[in-house]
Amino acid sequence: MTENGTKKVRIGVIGTGNMGSAHCQSVCTTENAELTAVCDIDKKKFANIPAEVRDKVCKYTSPELFFAQAPVDAVIISVPHYDHVPLAIQALRAGKHILVEKPIAPAIGMARMLIEEGKKYPHLVQSAMLQLRTMEAFCKIRELLASGELGRLMRINWIVTTWFRSQYYYDSGDWRASWRGEGGGVLTNQCPHQLDLLQWLFGLPSKVKAAVAIGKYHDIEVEDEVNAYMEFPNGATGIFVTSTAEAPGTNRLEIAGTKGRLIYENKEIKFTRNEVPSDKFLKNVKNIFGVPKSEDVQLPEINGITGARHFLLIQNFVNAILNGEKLVAPLHEAVNGLELGNAMLYSGLKDKTVTLPLDSDAYAEMLSDLVANSRYVKKKINETSGTAADLNASFS
Repeated sequence: MTENGTKKVRIGVIGTGNMGSAHCQSVCTTENAELTAVCDIDKKKFANIPAEVRDKVCKYTSPELFFAQAPVDAVIISVPHYDHVPLAIQALRAGKHILVEKPIAPAIGMARMLIEEGKKYPHLVQSAMLQLRTMEAFCKIRELLASGELGRLMRINWIVTTWFRSQYYYDSGDWRASWRGEGGGVLTNQCPHQLDLLQWLFGLPSKVKAAVAIGKYHDIEVEDEVNAYMEFPNGATGIFVTSTAEAPGTNRLEIAGTKGRLIYENKEIKFTRNEVPSDKFLKNVKNIFGVPKSEDVQLPEINGITGARHFLLIQNFVNAILNGEKLVAPLHEAVNGLELGNAMLYSGLKDKTVTLPLDSDAYAEMLSDLVANSRYVKKKINETSGTAADLNASFS
């Protein structure tokens, strides 16, 4: 209980590495929340817990003991990708509210399984760590789209190559940039936030065709460059470009609608409105080279903060538990961005156009084959004298 009698949400964090330790710090500053337990298979990671609570929280190296004994109402899951779904399901079955890091799974089939399991526990709050939804710029863009300010959507271009990673980064762990360790590269590990925002703003495309480069610039076995083309149900088209090798990188979102064009870049939104919507103008103009007149629209200033805003998602999670506040990022919505990324990867590796919804069985089969030939798997097989099938069974 707080000093004024308000109930506190007791939160446990599973995984106390880079992100998990940051979440521990955020919980410590979240209103009406308390960090009461942590869990990590490597007890050395407990040194990452904020010093002011390090001796107060309960510590576990076994998830089973954590769920059986930890004094928690809710858990934040921040572990390697393949462990998200199994731990989230354990948490739900133990009666805990869950906040799951991105991506909620490496493969769409696993994510759909989690969502189906979650439907059995409607009384438990289930959220995903998709914190860029809290950024004022994207909230404003979504508002403009919903209000019809841009008219009918025609084209989307999003270049996001600000994910530069060095070879040293990838070499810092043999699970990094491996099919068995992460389940993918830039689409799975770096870009889930942009993929989520893309579908949050525009909806899912109906078709995807992508060119995917495997280890084009790095000595890795997963994708480090993607160029994808999308078709949306209303006829709009889109381009999505990402890379972990470009420097300086670009983060530019351009949206063309019949009523104008919006550009978001360098923490600034620029909106240019047509006096007459382009689809009406082109049918009625009698000038051979006529173009609709347009003007720049002065938008209210937005908060240009682009850094980590995980604390806002954690506060929203706590508020949802205590008073039913609407979730910013419900867990079931996290499936959409994951499906889009999986579709791009499947399209690129199979060299075919993919129609959504994505066939989860086909994707799982492809990923299983990639895992079986992963350098990470082969190393583990040599260390344990096991087989690829043994390792595949651990996450299927």
